[in-house]
Amino acid sequence: MEQYTYVRVSTKEQNIDRQLIAIEPYQIPKKNLFCDYQSGKDFERPAYQRMLRRLKAGDLLIIKSIDRLGRDYGEILTEWQRITKEIGADILVLDMELLDTREKAGGLTGMLIADMVLQIMAYVAQTERDCIKQRQAEGIAAAKARGQTFGPKPMDMPEEFQEVCGECNAGRISTRNAAEKLQLSHTTFCRRYREWKKAKNEEDSGGSEILAVSGSRQFGTS
Repeated sequence: MEQYTYVRVSTKEQNIDRQLIAIEPYQIPKKNLFCDYQSGKDFERPAYQRMLRRLKAGDLLIIKSIDRLGRDYGEILTEWQRITKEIGADILVLDMELLDTREKAGGLTGMLIADMVLQIMAYVAQTERDCIKQRQAEGIAAAKARGQTFGPKPMDMPEEFQEVCGECNAGRISTRNAAEKLQLSHTTFCRRYREWKKAKNEEDSGGSEILAVSGSRQFGTS
């Protein structure tokens, strides 16, 4: 049986001494120490992959904390299963005594205890993530109800925007010429021009309805 350890820090500026000090009592050979200076965003970490290729059934992997295996408990569970079930190696997590798959006294296996603890941790972590998302959704809904808007603030248009839109609407200039005149991109002008036309049409439509209703009343009383 061989003993291995894996340590990870997000950048080369971070210090791995805390993790190395924690594993000193186990006297792990230097050749069995694997370290990545990368974030846990994926499992393409070279040292981690080399370690997995070295691990074999009956070996022991010692890590300082469970988050060395991944960025969330979904990924941690996947790696835990790969190491303990597919490879058949044991895992010892120094920060949590119950996460130790080695044989325990009294006939119970460490594998059973560790799997149960890890499943509970994964459930709690997922539940907390769901609660955070729900609170965020409720907060956004409450803010919208108060009239608060989200997203980037619309870009202010030049002073002559309305006038140029009128010229464009009358067919005197093209949308591309209008965009150049206002020093806007053609895409931006077309989007805001459509908004201007929609608002103008709604305004004109509203005025026509008022005149129609007024005329109808006058006609009825004459």
